[in-house]
Amino acid sequence: MTTTRWTSGRPLFSAGRHHELGGHAAWYLLAGGITTGLQAVLFLVLQPQLGAQWANLVAIALTTVGNTEFHRRVTFAGRSSRAGKRHLQDLATFAFYAGYGSLVLAGLDELVTHPTAWEQTSALLAASFVGGVVRFAVLRWWVFARRHAEQAGS
Repeated sequence: MTTTRWTSGRPLFSAGRHHELGGHAAWYLLAGGITTGLQAVLFLVLQPQLGAQWANLVAIALTTVGNTEFHRRVTFAGRSSRAGKRHLQDLATFAFYAGYGSLVLAGLDELVTHPTAWEQTSALLAASFVGGVVRFAVLRWWVFARRHAEQAGS
C-alpha cells in the first residue's frame, strides 16, 4: 500500500528546521484533540448497546485509522518512513490504545462499583492524553525519524 502525502514532501506552514518540532507538536495536538473528542462521542453512543470494553475497542478502531493517516500526510509530511514501519506503527497504535483503554476501564471498575458512562469516558480521556504523549515521541523519533542522509541534505 502506498501512502500519498498532503504536501510535496514539506510540512505545512513550516518555518524551517528549527521550528519543525513545534510544527509537529501543533499538528499532533490538533489531530489528537479532534480524534479524542470523536472517540469520546463514539464511546458514549456505543457504550449502552455494546458495554464499555467493546465500545472502547470500536471507537479506537474507527478513530485510529484516520488519526494515523493524518499524521502521515500532514504532521510528519516532510519525513519519510518505510512501509513496514508504518504498518507496524498502525498495529502497535491500535494494540496499545486497545490494551491500555481496557486496563483503564478494568481499573475503574475496581475503584468504582458502578461507574457511569461519563466516569468511564473521563478515565479514557485522561488515559488518551498520557498515551498521546508517548505516541508522539514514538512517531517523531522512531517511525518518522530523520535518516542520516536526510539530515546531511537539510
